[in-house]
Amino acid sequence: MCQDCGCSLPRGDHHHHQLQANPQLNDKKTLSVIHKILDKNDVEAAHNRAHFEAQNVTAFNLMSSPGSGKTTLLEHLHQHTDLKYAVIEGDLETSRDADRLKAHGIDAYQIQTGSACHLDAFMVHGALHHVDLKNLDICFVENVGNLVCPASYDVGTHKNIVLVSVPEGDDKIEKYPVMFRRADVVLITKCDLLPYFDFSIEEAKAQLKKLNPNIEVITLSTKDEATFAPLVKWLTANLRLQEA
Repeated sequence: MCQDCGCSLPRGDHHHHQLQANPQLNDKKTLSVIHKILDKNDVEAAHNRAHFEAQNVTAFNLMSSPGSGKTTLLEHLHQHTDLKYAVIEGDLETSRDADRLKAHGIDAYQIQTGSACHLDAFMVHGALHHVDLKNLDICFVENVGNLVCPASYDVGTHKNIVLVSVPEGDDKIEKYPVMFRRADVVLITKCDLLPYFDFSIEEAKAQLKKLNPNIEVITLSTKDEATFAPLVKWLTANLRLQEA
């Protein structure tokens, strides 16, 4: 799928139904190319971060699997806070998510990645030419729905917000540990559906603490306005101006 993170490389033959490691990922040339791409990405990410900081804007990277509620969260958030924010949207195709946000009066710019399964710092840099950061407190980067590749790419944000929804199941945390280790806060979304799904909040929190002892966990439902208060408090506490 993606040409630079390794997931597009062909798999080895799976004889006798046994999965084998991808031999190309052990090839020195392939690894060298991937490392060079990541190094260049990190340089561009630092440039993006400096751009945000020059405007006194804090940037948050929103990551999750598809359908966890990232866009819905951003649609509702402005009703619960005076913080001013814009959104850089990432999807393979369409501008639907950006259009949804614009319909609520939220400035949004859509990146269509084509076949890339994550945003990178260069894509975000290009989007920044179309986003007016003046008078903003926050810029959210809503990454492509994927619990794997986005965790490996610094896009120039300051903090990582990872969502996991109740319908996905609490087992996603153990299955995709890299993503949750990188998170600064995890939002457990669609909590109004807890009575209908086999999802344990306590088990989810225990698994998250194993992976990342300092992680913060917030339970959220767009159907319950009171659940937005802890998120707004976390966002406010993590603004760069608060850290200065």
